[in-house]
Amino acid sequence: MSLSLMSIASALADLVPGITKWFSNDPKKSKHNHDIAKKVIDVAKKVTGSSDANHALGLLQSDLEALLNFQREIQDIERDLERAYLHDRQDARYRDMAFVSNGKSNIRADIMVVAAAVGLLSCLISLALFRSNLPGEAVGIISTIAGIFGSCLKDAYSFEFGSSRGSKVKDLASFMRD
Repeated sequence: MSLSLMSIASALADLVPGITKWFSNDPKKSKHNHDIAKKVIDVAKKVTGSSDANHALGLLQSDLEALLNFQREIQDIERDLERAYLHDRQDARYRDMAFVSNGKSNIRADIMVVAAAVGLLSCLISLALFRSNLPGEAVGIISTIAGIFGSCLKDAYSFEFGSSRGSKVKDLASFMRD
């Protein structure tokens, strides 16, 4: 029985649940999902030495050593993605440091933070003052918008001051240098 590309990728995700976060639920991103599925299947075929995706899936389901090798390969991909994310954030911080060292401020970032704070306060004040006069749906929508603004502020603080995970990475890097 021959399974489709997405069916095989789904079965592989059952073997390594971390894979599922790579896929999007957005129907507009089917090309993205297809590319991710192809990449995951290529890794499975490489690890098992099989040229057929169905055969590779069967080997991974029956051979513990092959499964462990597949999991290691997936972890390597996740590590590379995480490094790319951290590198991107580091580049943005260096950009901000360059602004400061040249006596300039990052006006765009300042406007974004102020706008998020004003948006959050507006939502909270609206809820505090008018909640009893608003239908439940409106309260839900305003609360959701407030959550989005709060998330924006959280991200800004994480960027400026580092997150606990970022701090751990910096501490580990410092430890490894010493």
